Amino acid sequence: MAGRILVIEDDKTLNELIVMQLGRAGYRVDGVTRWSDATRYLGTHEPALIIVDGKLPDADGLEKLPEIVSDYPVVVLTAYGSVRNAVEAIKIGAADYLLKPVSPEELLLTVKRTLEVVEIRNDHDFCKQQLKAKASRGSLLIGTSAPLREVQRLITAVAPDDISVLVQGESGTGKELIAREIHDQSNRADRHFVAVDCCTLQEKLFESELFGHERGAFTGADRQKKGLIEGAEGGTLFLDEIGEIGAAIQAKLLRVLETGIFRRLGGTKDLQANVRIVAATNRDLESMVAGGEFRADLYYRLNGFNILMPPLRERREDIPALAGHFIDHHNFSRRIEKQLSPPAVRKLTAYDWPGNVRELKNVIERAIILSGPKGQIQPEHLAFGSSTPNKGALLNLTFDHEPSMGELEESYLRYLLKKHSGRRTQVAELMGISERNIYRLIKRYGLEEVKTE
Repeated sequence: MAGRILVIEDDKTLNELIVMQLGRAGYRVDGVTRWSDATRYLGTHEPALIIVDGKLPDADGLEKLPEIVSDYPVVVLTAYGSVRNAVEAIKIGAADYLLKPVSPEELLLTVKRTLEVVEIRNDHDFCKQQLKAKASRGSLLIGTSAPLREVQRLITAVAPDDISVLVQGESGTGKELIAREIHDQSNRADRHFVAVDCCTLQEKLFESELFGHERGAFTGADRQKKGLIEGAEGGTLFLDEIGEIGAAIQAKLLRVLETGIFRRLGGTKDLQANVRIVAATNRDLESMVAGGEFRADLYYRLNGFNILMPPLRERREDIPALAGHFIDHHNFSRRIEKQLSPPAVRKLTAYDWPGNVRELKNVIERAIILSGPKGQIQPEHLAFGSSTPNKGALLNLTFDHEPSMGELEESYLRYLLKKHSGRRTQVAELMGISERNIYRLIKRYGLEEVKTE
């Protein structure tokens, strides 16, 4: 059980009895007999609960209440003749009171109830903060490129429905951000968003975490535990890297999707799952289905609606905005306001980002440190994962039909203009034609809107 309980009671026998009874119940308990000892204790410890006698040899426990009730939940010990004082203690802020002599049953019930109320209150406060943050932060997806606008359009379209969504994309593209946007724009936004990383848990542990378990389900299961499906009740369950789960879990997850029913590990009761499932993967599930690695029926259930998050190299227009966002929201030293120099922006835009947005964030945070006291981040402050980052870079031009030579030329020119921030001299050199011809091609294909120097 998390946290410790501090018992402040000058009757040594009663103090030891309370400590022993709570200890047997599984709580970690410390006991002191004087207020001065309690003050020293609180200087080095943060108890989850304080049980304090109304009268102490070196202080009046009730008079000291205002000093501690704002920081800790407090239960007051009082004699029969001072119930009025106990009521006053409740008004001051005490969570509850116990009458001496204290019965073991009442002691355990009061402690359990008080800690549960504190936990509920903390959860409530957390939820309010999350909702407030949602209202003020705007979209989690940074950028205005056409590929990102298409993703945002799909999110807006699917969010109000309870259909399962499969988010696909390379590692580091921000697939969880899509899942959060779907949740925030859905009718489940005021409930929990629970994320599960499917590749970090062993199969048996993953099953217990997802579905929960009953007491005695396995060695060490000394009590019932509700799983993440129940934790996400009424909200959204995000299964990240769904392609990593084994066959047994695939079968049980399919049952949840088809029937809305599941059982805790070791249980016999059918429980109802009221969750929306959003899954994500960087793997080709269709190929895994063909190879027998992933259940076809589960794939089609998960793939009720598909959203593809494009890699960063396919939305280069978003790189300056993303980099600026990471500069403005880094969570370490803020002694000097930083900004990117134009050459640094060009260098960032020209890089192909195999690690996508996650890599960009790391590069920017490193550059903030390397730029030291300087206000501008220069190209020399940008350290990429390879000294020859574009070596062997793949160009992927996608068409829904057999393209003509003109369409290929236009797409390639658009790609180079975006990659090199519209620097026509460099584009001409790469295409092996004159700069005059580049101007002519830009005009022919209507690419004047692409940013130029």
